[in-house]
Amino acid sequence: MSDTTSHKAFTLYGIKNCDTIKKARRWLEDQEIPYQFHDYRVDGLSSELLQAFIEQVGWEPLLNTRGTTWRKLSDEQKAAINNTEAAQALMLEQPAIIKRPLLISKTAASAIEKCLIGFKAEQYQQFFSHD
Repeated sequence: MSDTTSHKAFTLYGIKNCDTIKKARRWLEDQEIPYQFHDYRVDGLSSELLQAFIEQVGWEPLLNTRGTTWRKLSDEQKAAINNTEAAQALMLEQPAIIKRPLLISKTAASAIEKCLIGFKAEQYQQFFSHD
């Protein structure tokens, strides 16, 4: 871990029992990278936080259209998710529909610096090697 990494705060967002979250957490712990875990079901999700995510990556990449939560929606509900407001309302109502994990790097001033959606060891390696 580089010196600059130690001046940043890392937060992993998701749901505790998700297998991909478990892999990401294990990777971070194996690399001895300190991070906070934010469980949407336990810690909640504010509209302000979700808006910050959307501003960073857009609503389309955040929306998990391959998961169970999406598949349970009716065709009418799916068709209605065609803009930021509709997607944000759905994600606030059903946080399990947000792709996970979402890894956030914040600067000392608590501004979101960069985000990474999903987990692949190579992508995490690259995410941290650029610090």
